[in-house]
Amino acid sequence: MAGLIKFGLGEDLEKYRDIDEDAILSSMTEEELEELNAELDPDNDLLPVGLRQHDQTKKGPTGRFDREHLLKYLEKSAREHKDREDLIPFTGERKGKAFVKKEVKDEDEGDEPILDPELEEALKEATDGELCDLAAILGMHTLMSNDQYYASLASGEIANKEGFRSVVKCAAYPQVQSEPPNTTDPHESLTKLQDNDSDLTDLNLNNIKNIAIPTLGDICSSLANNTNLKYLSMASTRSNDKVAQALAEGLKENTTLERLNIESNFISGDGIKLIMQSVVNHPTLTEIRIANQRHSLGNSCEMAIADMLRKNRVVLKFGYSFEFPGPRDSADHTLTRNNDLVRRRRLGLPTEDLEEEEDQE
Repeated sequence: MAGLIKFGLGEDLEKYRDIDEDAILSSMTEEELEELNAELDPDNDLLPVGLRQHDQTKKGPTGRFDREHLLKYLEKSAREHKDREDLIPFTGERKGKAFVKKEVKDEDEGDEPILDPELEEALKEATDGELCDLAAILGMHTLMSNDQYYASLASGEIANKEGFRSVVKCAAYPQVQSEPPNTTDPHESLTKLQDNDSDLTDLNLNNIKNIAIPTLGDICSSLANNTNLKYLSMASTRSNDKVAQALAEGLKENTTLERLNIESNFISGDGIKLIMQSVVNHPTLTEIRIANQRHSLGNSCEMAIADMLRKNRVVLKFGYSFEFPGPRDSADHTLTRNNDLVRRRRLGLPTEDLEEEEDQE
């Protein structure tokens, strides 16, 4: 049977292509058929494992499964099984030397250092604070905090007056009071802006969270007809693109605003570009702060900001940290140029060459 199914590797198998399998099966005995059926394993993943190979179990069923009976049988078989003999029988003999712990002498034992009588008397009469100062001078800085050490150097007096335990205490730093809430009334400020009140020159709306978006838009739109406001700050007021659009429209007609702060808001890149388009031709705006918006502006928006900033001759301070090096270098060059123009005008120096050079760029 084995000769029928085993072929040598690399042999010529063309002669077996025209073999009649039915004739071979009909000539096989019953024992050979059973052996062939047991060795065959059809290559079909869809068939269960029980159907892919013939059942070769000849022993009949012994009954239902009894776990307790099986455990007792296994335990009995294990006890009756003879242990394997050791190659070298255990005799209990100890080899080698027994471990003996070495005696370590105490470092404190021995002769005490001999000090000068005057020095020994001074150390006995010294307080804990004086000993801490002396230890710090000798290099044991763990016995004195930095504040105590520098205080003793500055004053020349003993800084540690509480003893050795004072070192573990942290320095008592003064408490910093929280910033008081902004008490500016947005509606009253809006009325003053619309009336062009001469007393309202600085308007600070920072950190006021409950200002409605339409109110912020009206405040920005009122800049168009206001000629007295110099400083407008709306940082952290949840301003969005609608407020930015109103601010851009107000800045187109405004001619007196000098500083603008809209940091920490929800203005997107499109809103920032609208504001910068209005800033290009603004005659008095010297400081703008637009940093820390909710979303990143991106490379294209930063390039547009730098390009519009380059066309301006008035802005001296620009509060924004550029993410990309190209627009960052362009903005730095523009601010340097504008500050240089201010310096030349103040000193009475000519500015035509600098302006012509920038126009050519």
